[in-house]
Amino acid sequence: MSNSDSFIDEVNEELQRDRLYTLLRKYGWIAVLLVILVVGGAAFNEWQKAKTQAAARALGDKITTALEIDDPVQQAAALEAISEDGEAEALVAFLAAGASPDATNAAELRQIAENQAYPRIYRDMAALKLAVSGGLSAEERATLLQPLTTAGAPYRVLAEEQLALIDVEKGEIDAAITRLRALLQDDEASQPLRQRAMQLIVALGETPVTQ
Repeated sequence: MSNSDSFIDEVNEELQRDRLYTLLRKYGWIAVLLVILVVGGAAFNEWQKAKTQAAARALGDKITTALEIDDPVQQAAALEAISEDGEAEALVAFLAAGASPDATNAAELRQIAENQAYPRIYRDMAALKLAVSGGLSAEERATLLQPLTTAGAPYRVLAEEQLALIDVEKGEIDAAITRLRALLQDDEASQPLRQRAMQLIVALGETPVTQ
C-alpha cells in the first residue's frame, strides 16, 4: 500500500470517528433514555409484582385471623372490618355473610347477589347459597336461580339441579325429569351431580334415559 493510500485510509477512519462522536453527542441521549426505560420498566414490574404478592399475603393473614375466631358474631364482625376493593371485597363479604346469624346471613347474601360491582362468580355463588339456605318460597328460589342457568354461568348445572328439585316440590314432575335427563348428558355436570340426578329420576318412577 502506498503512503498516499495509507494516508487516505487514516483520514477516512478519522472522519468516521468524527461522525460517530457527532452522532453520539446528538442522539446518544436517546439510547441512554431507552436503556433507562427498559431497565426501569423491568424494575417497576418486579416492584409491582412484589407489591401485589405482599397485599395478597396481608389479606390472607387478615382472613385467616378472622376465621380462627370461634364466636360466629365476632368472626363476622372481624371479616366485615377488613377493608378491600374489587374481587377481594366480594370474597370478604361472602365469607362474612357465611359467618353471620341466619337472618343477617340471608340479607348479606342477597346484597352480594345484587351488587353488580362484584365479579359474577361471587354474585352467583351468593344467589345459589341463598336459594338453598331455606326460608324462601319455591317461586322466590326459582327467580334467584333462573339467571344462573345462562350459558357460561359458573354454577349453571348446580342451578339446574336446584330448579329440578323445585319442579318436584311444585308437582311438575315432567319438567323435573326433563331437567334431570339433560343434566345426565351435560358435559359440565360432575359425576356426583349426575349420580344424584339419576337417583332422583329413579325415585320419581322414571328411567334415566329417554326410551
